[in-house]
Amino acid sequence: MVGTGNAMGVPVTLAQAYEMIFGYVLLNDWSARDIQAWEYVPLGPFRAKVSATTISPWIVTREALEPYREMTPPRVQPLLPCLREREAYNQDLALQTLLEPAGAAGATSINRTNQRYTYYSSVQQLTHHDIGGCMMQTGDLPGSGTISGRTPDSLGSLLELSWNAHRPLALEGGEQHCFLEDGDEVSLRGACERNGLRIGFGRCDGSIHPALDPFLEHL
Repeated sequence: MVGTGNAMGVPVTLAQAYEMIFGYVLLNDWSARDIQAWEYVPLGPFRAKVSATTISPWIVTREALEPYREMTPPRVQPLLPCLREREAYNQDLALQTLLEPAGAAGATSINRTNQRYTYYSSVQQLTHHDIGGCMMQTGDLPGSGTISGRTPDSLGSLLELSWNAHRPLALEGGEQHCFLEDGDEVSLRGACERNGLRIGFGRCDGSIHPALDPFLEHL
């Protein structure tokens, strides 16, 4: 979350972008994959991303996460000079997603990953966003995108976990899911833990409800 903005037309450095960040939340930008597959050629994600966004209940400040800073992953290709970091801008933030279908006896942990795997840190993303002079304002909430790790159980979305519906995900109780269904509850959890100190983000919970008939909405 942006704490201090920048002026229109004024790009920022990595160090300035770091100081602009007030804090972090967990964020689930729900995706309607059936719509997204249809529209992303040539539009990219558009209407598929406008249904809802869920965030965790409180903001963890940048200063609170200082002890957990980590370097970004090794680079496949050299970055632009303005994005080449010399400091650690990721965090050792353990992340978990739980999925509970309607009527299930409990939730299933479907992935575990870590914010340290983010290829472009939040600082680099903010710098790149501002490189053309785009203005950020206090309270703006940029999202990092899906955070996937290096193992099959650390993939960050159901689309990846189910290999685009080719490998259904086994849940507690014997159910299998490829994509989210009506009644499903999704919970994101995240915490930094080191030397006996733990900082959590609270639960980022949301559920899927059936779409209403447009005619019924006006009754």
